[in-house]
Amino acid sequence: MNVGQVAATAGVTVRTLHHYDRIGLLSPSGRTANGYRQYAPADLDRLHQVLLYRELGFPLEEVATLLDDPSADPLEHLRRQHRLLQGRLERTSAMVAAVEKEMEARAMGISLTPEERFEVFGDWLPEEYAAEAEEKWGDTDAWAQSQQRTRAITKDDWLRVKAESDDVERRFAEALAADVPADSEQAMDLAEEHRQQISRNFYDCTPAMHAGLGQMYLADERFTAYYERIAPGLAQYVSDAVQANAARHG
Repeated sequence: MNVGQVAATAGVTVRTLHHYDRIGLLSPSGRTANGYRQYAPADLDRLHQVLLYRELGFPLEEVATLLDDPSADPLEHLRRQHRLLQGRLERTSAMVAAVEKEMEARAMGISLTPEERFEVFGDWLPEEYAAEAEEKWGDTDAWAQSQQRTRAITKDDWLRVKAESDDVERRFAEALAADVPADSEQAMDLAEEHRQQISRNFYDCTPAMHAGLGQMYLADERFTAYYERIAPGLAQYVSDAVQANAARHG
């Protein structure tokens, strides 16, 4: 193959091939009678190795050293490149996942840095459930209202919301520990406070909607696990209190 054909096949410029020839990195095996470069299959194999190492960030001098090492066989080069490419793939995948989470977070209106989101939410990131939530409730007024409100929520607002939620959950756990019936005035008042928090911070949560959330605390194992980490039996207790409060509101 002549230099133009090699350049077209490899996706490089003729100038690049000329440069590789000048520095001794890739010299063609032959020349025509007129002095034009002619590349043999072995030359193309070496070019392939050169381009792979360049893609991996190796400087030309180091590429030449690696390829001219008499103790290294072609298979060893491929193994090294495979390891390096695999490492790059893993790093790239992690970066893609991070960007996707940031996109989902911004779509939800959570304009916090990753550090701030960890401070607010810990290891639970709400954007992980964004697509699922939108699929379930994306066509509802509550979803639209929640999206609008969360876009304006700052880090301090999120910390306030979290503190309010933590406080109600703590008092729910204390009531459970004290054997306060879930359908008592005390427990129902806590459920009403919980409903009002949702209405104040996210969307207008009617008693009927709140009752649906209470059912989900038991139907969805993720919500159940969340409450169970606070206190064993709390998911059932909160659900019962929410149902009782909804019934109290008729």
